[in-house]
Amino acid sequence: MGAVQDNFERLPLKDFAEKAYLDYSMYVILDRALPHIADGLKPVQRRIVYAMSELGLTALAKYKKSARTVGDVLGKFHPHGDSACYEAMVLMAQDFSYRYPLIDGQGNWGSPDDPKSFAAMRYTESRLTAYAQTLLSELGQGTVDWSDNFDGTLQEPVMLPARLPNLLLNGTMGIAVGMATDIPPHNLVEVAGACIHLLDKPDAPLEQLLEHIKGPDYPTEAEIITSADEIQKMYASGGGSVKMRAKYNEEDGNIVITALPYQVSGSKLQEQIAAQMLAKKLPMIEDLRDESDHENPTRLVLMPKSKRTNIDEVMSHLFATTDLEKSYRVNMNMIGLDGRPRVKDLREILVEWLTFRTETVRKRLQYRLDKVLARLHVLEGLLIAFLNIDEVIAIIRFEDNPKQVMIERFGITDIQAEAILELKLRHLAKLEEIKIKGEQAELEQERAQLEATLGSKELLNNLIKSELEEDAEKYGDNRRSPIVAREAAQALDTTALIANEPLTVILSEKGWIRAAKGHDFDVESLSYRSGDGFLDVAKCRSTQPVYVLDSTGRVYSTTPHDLPSARSQGEPLTGRLNPPPGSLFKYLLAGNPDDWYLVASSAGYGFRIRIEELFVKNKAGKALISLPDKSAVVKPAPIANPSDLLAVVTLQGRLLFFPIVELPELTKGKGNKIIQIPTKDLSTDKDRVVAMVAIPVNGQLVVLSGKRQLTLKVNDIAHYSGNRANRGLYLPKGFQRVDSLVSG
Repeated sequence: MGAVQDNFERLPLKDFAEKAYLDYSMYVILDRALPHIADGLKPVQRRIVYAMSELGLTALAKYKKSARTVGDVLGKFHPHGDSACYEAMVLMAQDFSYRYPLIDGQGNWGSPDDPKSFAAMRYTESRLTAYAQTLLSELGQGTVDWSDNFDGTLQEPVMLPARLPNLLLNGTMGIAVGMATDIPPHNLVEVAGACIHLLDKPDAPLEQLLEHIKGPDYPTEAEIITSADEIQKMYASGGGSVKMRAKYNEEDGNIVITALPYQVSGSKLQEQIAAQMLAKKLPMIEDLRDESDHENPTRLVLMPKSKRTNIDEVMSHLFATTDLEKSYRVNMNMIGLDGRPRVKDLREILVEWLTFRTETVRKRLQYRLDKVLARLHVLEGLLIAFLNIDEVIAIIRFEDNPKQVMIERFGITDIQAEAILELKLRHLAKLEEIKIKGEQAELEQERAQLEATLGSKELLNNLIKSELEEDAEKYGDNRRSPIVAREAAQALDTTALIANEPLTVILSEKGWIRAAKGHDFDVESLSYRSGDGFLDVAKCRSTQPVYVLDSTGRVYSTTPHDLPSARSQGEPLTGRLNPPPGSLFKYLLAGNPDDWYLVASSAGYGFRIRIEELFVKNKAGKALISLPDKSAVVKPAPIANPSDLLAVVTLQGRLLFFPIVELPELTKGKGNKIIQIPTKDLSTDKDRVVAMVAIPVNGQLVVLSGKRQLTLKVNDIAHYSGNRANRGLYLPKGFQRVDSLVSG
């Protein structure tokens, strides 16, 4: 047994896995996910269209059950899953997904609201649309290369002989391994115009082509609002994005939305708007109704609360916050004529497709020419037979090998002799010179025409142009998506969307937060969860953010208007914010954007900061104050006036006053020294800053120590005043264990 094993081919697992993955990747790219530039179809779509044409399901045929069609596609050409195959078929039938549908369906083929809600294939019926003929009409005319199907029993076309650049007309989306494609749909008339222009002027730059192709044309009447420059850049690079915006108008004071961007669900949109209304973020809208019906597939009605509501402003907000405005990625990646995937710009696509089209037409004409020449050859033989009819009949009747005898007797070819023999004797007898010569004359004329066209580039181009014009006339239509340059949508400021009312925000020791309406709220009377209690409070307005400072010196911001009511026990702040592990929420801050605060560490360093500088969008907050070793954050002190004095007191009872302007304005950092504290005392926790407060120049300071309090007047303050970073002086005995300082 061991000897047998030795002869086996051995391959390292790494090499095997790598090759297997690369093979799979290339299969997905080339045989599944990406369209071909020639007919703009992926293999599954090509197989569906071809199989349906083979079943005779043209636009004039009776509808046939989709399940039978899918069965045929799977049985003959596409050995994969039936549901994925049917899904590809459905997509080609949806007039809201495809700009020029290839399949005409009966039954439930999904709706714009829910494209995936189509009926099972056993319930739907289908046939090809008239437009599908642009892919199929030249199929039997020598224009196609054939390959074996999966089991080698049938032949299938490698590519369909498209008369139009279907890739651009219907666009496509696909995800391969390591690459994707997103080609938007375009208008047939515009694309045909650009192709004709390129045939007339092969060196025409992209700018001239864009005079014909204004931009994508989606199967919806919503507006494309991307600027012309952006569209040009997109076509020049083969990638970019297109922005679409819903159409609306005003009727009796109501906003009526009549067209939605491509593949936007009306019901999802309603959910988005309703969610804003529930969250009280659309106070100017009273009601939302869906009045869509068969005649008006899209009709969403928004009812403003008052006649004074600025409708354009509201819509601008909705464009910015809902799917009423949507961006579509463009990445024109496809398999080229060289069989390789690549992103191509618009000019490259058209030039390459025209190369394919020219070759297809050349093959078609050559095939026809060969047919004409073959028939002329046969007619020559028939004419000889007619002129020697009696002899021919005698040879056929009496000779054992009539074919050979005729070849030798009349000097005709094998093909001509075969054609004579294929005619029945009674037909031979009826041969007429006029008919033969008449057919010869017609065919000679056609031959001359075909040879002239094949021999002249100009005539060939004229033929292609006339066919493009014919198809544009037959299948073309007006642009559906208007291109309108619009200003960028602007979401309404939070302040405009929320009622401006006073709030009191309460933070508990365990980091739970809640809010009460009004500023005269009794925080003492609140109930807390067991083991929890009151920590801090901030008074603000519902339109202002609330800032939270944690034990690591980070600051976070949150909106107070959507905080739970103070009647409840609130919600944990960690649900809204994402603090580092081990940190604790310590203080709340709030105020107008221009209000100032003093931020400091217990090591005696700090700085001034405007409250708007504290704002941070991300949940993880931002570092505000750097804390030296063994120090903590001190409760920030509000600064009412730049001329205020700062009072700072340490654990040992040392008090210092100095003008607050001596401290710098910073946005973050350690700050400057406020009061001198020996490093040894800091490290052993014998001394640290315990409280600070800003007081007016002629104000008073109240020192609270246990149940006792000491009021310091102007003269006393002068006694404790000094320069920034001084050591400060001891407070009187009995007041050296300070709990807090209050501006009197």
